[in-house]
Amino acid sequence: MTGAGSRPVPRRDRKPAAVLDIRPRMSLELRSPLPYPNSCLGTSPHQQERDMKMAMLSVCGIDVSKDRLDVMVLPEQQCWWVANDPTGWSELVNRLLGFSISAIGIEASGGYERGAMRALLAAGMSVRQINPFKLRQFAKASGVLAKNDRLDARLIASFVAVMPTRLAQRPMPSTEKLSEIVTVRRQLREQKVAVENASRLLENAMLQRLSRDRIARLAADIEMLDQHLIGVVTADTGLACRYRLLTSMPGVGPVLACTLIAQLPELGQLSRKQIAALVGVAPYDFDSGKLKGRRCIWGGRSPVRHVLYMAALSASNWNPVLKAFHRRLTADGKLPKVVIVAVMRKMITMLNAMVRDNVVWAARVGERHTVPIAR
Repeated sequence: MTGAGSRPVPRRDRKPAAVLDIRPRMSLELRSPLPYPNSCLGTSPHQQERDMKMAMLSVCGIDVSKDRLDVMVLPEQQCWWVANDPTGWSELVNRLLGFSISAIGIEASGGYERGAMRALLAAGMSVRQINPFKLRQFAKASGVLAKNDRLDARLIASFVAVMPTRLAQRPMPSTEKLSEIVTVRRQLREQKVAVENASRLLENAMLQRLSRDRIARLAADIEMLDQHLIGVVTADTGLACRYRLLTSMPGVGPVLACTLIAQLPELGQLSRKQIAALVGVAPYDFDSGKLKGRRCIWGGRSPVRHVLYMAALSASNWNPVLKAFHRRLTADGKLPKVVIVAVMRKMITMLNAMVRDNVVWAARVGERHTVPIAR
């Protein structure tokens, strides 16, 4: 449509020639700064289908208490609770089988979670045991200040969905029995040390006699458990083979060997850095800008580390390799605690390599003999 004094309006399906002539041509000659520009085109149809399937999977969080289990399934927002007994475990498994669960998180609660974990692992489900300390740090980072059972179950489910977790393995009955004995022995040992320290300040003759009797009774119970540990190990072929392999290193006694078998089943399956971090003898940096802080160990499994500490003291005197390593660090001016922690780290990494390669320690330095180890 045209009028007086107006210019003809060009058609919308094509542009004026002048506009086409002045369009800059530099964009047609620029190269992408990326080495593989086609990698920015997105995921392939096969990958998109896999991502959709992963998005359809659910995660479950279970908060454990003495009498009940609070369950939360995300993203379905399904929440319920069952009793913490065999009937409740069966109901829990049956209800979770109705979902497409990719991972189940359950918080360690001092042993109250063991029955539910056994039932879930027996049903073939993917279970992750969550560290309570890490869960509270995750809650603080998420801005969650309140705390109740249902909220904890939701946090556990969110933790499993976001954070990297390790798949729990179904332990053997003999290993569970050994772990229980090792735990009770550690508790009796701590009680004996506490009574011995308290008895030094007693002045009453009757109280001193009671303390001596109690110390003698605790020592007898510890000795009985030591004999029971050896009986449990020798009754199982696989545990007996691993026990002989570990005790072949000078400085490794029955207590450390049984502790590693019961409470460090990952030994021989991880790298030297991973096993050191899992035990808690790996030094971590503490640097920021120009600040160069002192390296410190952090975290890990303290029961294993405590037994390893005493074994490292013995190995520094009787193990030829670790004794030379201890002397070299001392000559370099390292602090005594730094030296003993370094011996602990070298000791656990060597034991990890021995279990991984199925070799025993020989009397002469550098000599190895291959032995069959039952898996």
